[in-house]
Amino acid sequence: MDHRYETAQVEDKGEGLLLLTLDRPQVANAMNTQMGRDLLDFFDGINADPLAQRCIVMTGAGDKAFCAGGDLKERNGMTDEQWQAQHLLFERMIRAFIGCPVPVLGAVNGAAYAGGCELALCCDFLYASESARFALTEVTLGIMPGAGGTQSLPRAVGERRAKEIILTGRPFSAQEAFDWGLVNRLCPPDKLIDETLATARRIADNAPISVRQAKHAIHYGLQMDLGSAMMFEIEAYNRMVPTQDRREGIAAFNEKRRPRYAGR
Repeated sequence: MDHRYETAQVEDKGEGLLLLTLDRPQVANAMNTQMGRDLLDFFDGINADPLAQRCIVMTGAGDKAFCAGGDLKERNGMTDEQWQAQHLLFERMIRAFIGCPVPVLGAVNGAAYAGGCELALCCDFLYASESARFALTEVTLGIMPGAGGTQSLPRAVGERRAKEIILTGRPFSAQEAFDWGLVNRLCPPDKLIDETLATARRIADNAPISVRQAKHAIHYGLQMDLGSAMMFEIEAYNRMVPTQDRREGIAAFNEKRRPRYAGR
């Protein structure tokens, strides 16, 4: 599925693994209207045919920035109506991203500020370069996080830490992000993509229906009381029982061979 968008590139790594790279390095991969359109098109395509892919890695071009947030030069001079129209596009893109049934791993290679931090927060989990930086700077610009940041950050680091981060707008380091539970692993800059792709490959090699159903159960179960979430988990679990992949997994274990999952 190699594909070149105007502001992003998609590289097919084979067997259901994609590398999605935000590609505006001349402006720290800042998100303009076209990037909103490109990412919406990408995630709409994945969501329309989730069987076609098994795992996605998202990163930024270059070694300076993952994404510096919204392109403020493009926004300079926008009318209120133009600003809100652009933001509606971003909202649609974020909903498509969060609703993606295929796991998305973030490889944060540099600054992830404002909307760029919110993009990172949409990923299922994050690996980060040791030199990466994070911030939600919106309140310093007369706005506030509006792409899920006030909801996704507290779920990652807790309410009190999230309030400190959002209300001060102060940047924080990759080490702090790791210590607070926002980042799963810190990597040397030259190893980040390889290590993230290795984990993504392990996910892609697992039974794809199982992976999607487990992601689904975790994401929505956390929004329920425990009893309802347990029932939701069983509904997700029962989806696997009649599948070819369930039978293949058990057969491969007993035959001491690697399973060959077909997503059926």
